[in-house]
Amino acid sequence: MDLESKILELYNSCAPYSKDDFDTFERFISLLDNGEIRSAEKKGDEWIVNSWVKKGILLGFKIGKLVPYEFQGIRMFDKSTYPPKALSPENKVRLVPGGTSLRRGAFIAPGVTIMPPSYVNVGAYIDEKTMLDSHSLIGSCAQIGKNCHISAGVQIGGVLEPINASPVIVEDDVLIGGNAGIFEGVIIRKRAVIAAGVIITSSTKIYDVVFNRIIQKDKNGILEIPENSVVVSGSRPAKGEFAQKNGISIYTPVIIKYRDDKTEEKSQLEKVLRQ
Repeated sequence: MDLESKILELYNSCAPYSKDDFDTFERFISLLDNGEIRSAEKKGDEWIVNSWVKKGILLGFKIGKLVPYEFQGIRMFDKSTYPPKALSPENKVRLVPGGTSLRRGAFIAPGVTIMPPSYVNVGAYIDEKTMLDSHSLIGSCAQIGKNCHISAGVQIGGVLEPINASPVIVEDDVLIGGNAGIFEGVIIRKRAVIAAGVIITSSTKIYDVVFNRIIQKDKNGILEIPENSVVVSGSRPAKGEFAQKNGISIYTPVIIKYRDDKTEEKSQLEKVLRQ
């Protein structure tokens, strides 16, 4: 029986679990931790959710026991199946001291820089030469591409359930400004720039003033931010007599332009930090 079939079988089974069952989970979590399997992957131009991988992650919570951990001098309690992720200089990840926590089952590629404090949850995938700045959160199963800059205070939402729900996906060379929030069902296409403070969910309408269009989620509930777009915070008038009378506006993200030479120059400034 292949690993996928065995994980699905264990996901639908009940305790007691045998040593072989725990060995199967250990094989699964090791592959996830090393980036050899992913909760979502790109095939052509489409991102596919690997629901069996998400079920494998949930299996870990099901079969794990609550145990104590000593981490950075602090005593904590979590599932035995999800200890803190172990890194060494051989991983070529720059992990700056100061309160960062990485959970086992999160893949961190060589060349990634993580500033403290940050948190990366199980199932997340952080590709090469990306920077996670201070107070950034990468949720369960979120996929972050190469050469991205996730600025201070950014929240990247995670999603384990529903099983088929798409996690946040950030493609290569994306810049996300400070205190922005990107949540379930959103795909940020490559080289996009999300300005500081922008909040995007799959239900958000994006007003593109360059091409005079409104971008909304598709029939599968996925909202895509176009390649090279520059998204800033904006507002639009609220409907209704009361709203108009009182000058009420509703927050909305706006595509103000697409990347140009000036944008390129500003987004290149931090490359020295990745050496």
